[in-house]
Amino acid sequence: MDEKIKKQDYGAGSIQVLGGTEAVRKRPAMYIGDTQAAGLHHLVYEIADNSVDEALAGHCTLIKVTINSDGSVTVEDNGRGIPVDIMPQFGKPALEIVMTRLHAGGKFDHRTYKVSGGLHGVGMSVVNALSEKLTVYVSRDGKVYSQSYSRGKPLNDVTVVGSSEVTGTKVTFVPDNQIFETTEFNFDTLSSRLRELAFLNSGLRIEIKDEGSGKEHVFSYDGGIKSFVEFLNQNKVSLHQVIHLKKEKDGTQLELAMQYNDGYLENIFSFANTINTAEGGTHLSGFKTALTRTLNSYAESHNLLKQKIKISSNDTLEGISAVISVRLTDPQFEGQTKRKLGNSELKGLVDSMTSSGLGAYLEEHPKIARMIVDKCVNAAEAREAAKKARELTRRKSALNSGSLPGKLADCSNRNPEECELYVVEGDSAGGSSKQGRNREFQAILPLRGKILNVEKARLHKIFNSREIVTLATAIGTGLGNEFDIKKARYHKIIITCDADVDGAHIRTLLLTFFFRYMRPLIEAGYIYVAQPPLYRVVKNKKEHYVYNEAKLKELLNEIGKEETSLQRYKGLGEMNPNQLWQTTMDPETRTLVRVGVEDAVEADKIFSLLMGEDVEPRRQFIEKHALEVRNLDV
Repeated sequence: MDEKIKKQDYGAGSIQVLGGTEAVRKRPAMYIGDTQAAGLHHLVYEIADNSVDEALAGHCTLIKVTINSDGSVTVEDNGRGIPVDIMPQFGKPALEIVMTRLHAGGKFDHRTYKVSGGLHGVGMSVVNALSEKLTVYVSRDGKVYSQSYSRGKPLNDVTVVGSSEVTGTKVTFVPDNQIFETTEFNFDTLSSRLRELAFLNSGLRIEIKDEGSGKEHVFSYDGGIKSFVEFLNQNKVSLHQVIHLKKEKDGTQLELAMQYNDGYLENIFSFANTINTAEGGTHLSGFKTALTRTLNSYAESHNLLKQKIKISSNDTLEGISAVISVRLTDPQFEGQTKRKLGNSELKGLVDSMTSSGLGAYLEEHPKIARMIVDKCVNAAEAREAAKKARELTRRKSALNSGSLPGKLADCSNRNPEECELYVVEGDSAGGSSKQGRNREFQAILPLRGKILNVEKARLHKIFNSREIVTLATAIGTGLGNEFDIKKARYHKIIITCDADVDGAHIRTLLLTFFFRYMRPLIEAGYIYVAQPPLYRVVKNKKEHYVYNEAKLKELLNEIGKEETSLQRYKGLGEMNPNQLWQTTMDPETRTLVRVGVEDAVEADKIFSLLMGEDVEPRRQFIEKHALEVRNLDV
């Protein structure tokens, strides 16, 4: 059957119906993961995935996403448009059935869509059921059709509202605040997913705009996932050109792009039918197995391995940036949110396709092969050094052994959900914090000086860093392969640094460490940054604490500058314990900023830029943003 179905073949007869939407509003998490921010943004992904399916079938070249100023979101494409003709078995237009019935769509028979991401046929109807209001416009057959709904129920019949010379679908929806804890969409979160879709569909143009902030992006990459890997390594020193493979076997398509850099961190993204499988799955397992075996085989056959050295999977992943994309007819995702691929046959298929393709590439490019093998051998040697360092660290600091560091002033509560760890800069701030805290649920860990820049260090150096080991021991999760978030002793870890250049640097070093080696803590929402005041203003014996320059100006205009005492805090140690409690530690009055990863690709790029070896991109970044600096400590 031809992959590209003629437009006239996509009609009501292509739509199959398997059920209704009653359960969606009762148990929304079953369909979108949760009712918090992640689930909210998943609504947009479901609609965008349908548009991408049209692109996969060869009928869509443009997708537009707009965060409207009224809080609604519009997703528009130039695909064929959802069918609007009557489905005889229901006596209703196909559009209404697609929007109001679960498992109604053209994704089940492999005729209308050979491969698709919106596999389950629930996307549109679920978004509709969880929207306070949704309006859809369909352009096809020279006309524009429209229907509106409220919480999944039609407000009117499908109606012709205009004419059109083009085709496509436009959906505008307002998420239901009866369902969602937040209804505010994040531009960066949506941009991250849309950028991925553009990389995975070369030639597809995706535009996103936030009417409120004025932010906008245009994503279009003719190089596909090869461009994706180049983007990932943009601020890193690459060791060779991007290796790009395309294979097909038994109806499954594999596309792979990979490139090593001189760093020590792995950065792998896996996709199935353009869906980001953030938790991996059988395709990722197949790739890793093939990578390790192929590199070992090449190294052994060319006598590149040193005596007693065996390259492990972790060694082959050091410094790699890779994108694995598979397209298959019947993907089996674990859960509606599709974060993990479960098709058992994919592991062997991807393994064999990667082995043959990568093996041939290495034989044809011996210089690149030698460079990659040498890096893996160096990683293996460093791994042995890290193992010895870990064992030495255990003996010295009892990492993971239950013994807590001496400088930690722990809290009396033992329920991690109620406990907080303040990571503070220096002994002076540590002393004030220990005196000012609530000992029942607040623990204090003072760090001496700047911690190791983990962006430039292998794991064995990290295990030799006293401050990092102390931090990991206090948190309780362990490091490296032994990291276990379930062992976290605190569900609030609060970075508390001085409001000066050194403090900003220490905060960035800590955030880099958490992002690179304890990212699950960030993803779980455990990492926070304290916001201590910049100024203390006293007038008529009344204290005011001010957290930025704009608020200071506003306050001084309000109370007057005469007979006013103004103190600028450069360090937390300048505050007495009572002041520190009032401003930075009292849950009733403090301000904390939760650290999140809205855009993992962009975050990786920024950490590499700020903390990596390559100086030139950092210089360009500083020049570009120099005029945006508000508080410069000189």
